[in-house]
Amino acid sequence: MTYADRLAQVTAQRGRLCVGIDPMPSVLDAWGLAHDLSGLERCARGIVEVLGPTIAVFKPQSAFFEAYGSRGVAVLERVLADIRDAGALSILDVKRGDIGSSMAGYAAAYLGDGAPLWADAITISPYLGVGALRPAIDAAVAGGQGVYVLARTSNPDGATIQLADTGAGTVAQHIVNETREMNASAEGCIGLVVGATHREAGCDLGGFNGSILVPGIGAQGGTISGLADVFGSALPRVLPTASRDIIGSGHENLGERARSLTAELRKLPENGENY
Repeated sequence: MTYADRLAQVTAQRGRLCVGIDPMPSVLDAWGLAHDLSGLERCARGIVEVLGPTIAVFKPQSAFFEAYGSRGVAVLERVLADIRDAGALSILDVKRGDIGSSMAGYAAAYLGDGAPLWADAITISPYLGVGALRPAIDAAVAGGQGVYVLARTSNPDGATIQLADTGAGTVAQHIVNETREMNASAEGCIGLVVGATHREAGCDLGGFNGSILVPGIGAQGGTISGLADVFGSALPRVLPTASRDIIGSGHENLGERARSLTAELRKLPENGENY
């Protein structure tokens, strides 16, 4: 089964909310946990323990695990295993981007049978060119996994590069166009990252047949109610992501906040053609 098939299946059952697992110091503080390996593991695995049976997709941020060295990465391995055991999908947020054999090396860490940090999908950066991502895309296709290419990110600083005019449109639009073409032969395994924090997507997503990962819901200012205006006809392919808005106020409020956002998502139209 391809990544696109698995994603469609689990979101049909559980809804389209993706929960970010970002065990940053402020989150550990809210949970009353120490800034150490034990606190990291109790927080990250605790999120999956509580929300795993009902949430479709989790997005662990690799940086917060790598900050603790090899033992932090070992915690990440266990978190990824917990997500699989819960019947949910994992999008590992690593934002890797390189060329040739280096990109193939990164891909081997996450994609394909036997990958030590196997995830259903990973995020990748096209700064060295969308074509340079081919080793990761090929590995994802072979392994039935997915990749999400950064296009229009949720941080304000991204606009400087992403909205720069190439003479044939913006850089973000160029990325969308290239991934749209590549997806036709990649079994729909290629997705895009487009933030929820903009008044408009900043690129034409029409005809793009992959998943669109949408960070920025909640703490960064994006809202569920604003998604239809931002994404229009691309709305059915949107996978909204919230992290601090769900996990940032402690263990006790996890389920309630996740249920609230999921309920909001279910009120959105099945398609965005009228928006």
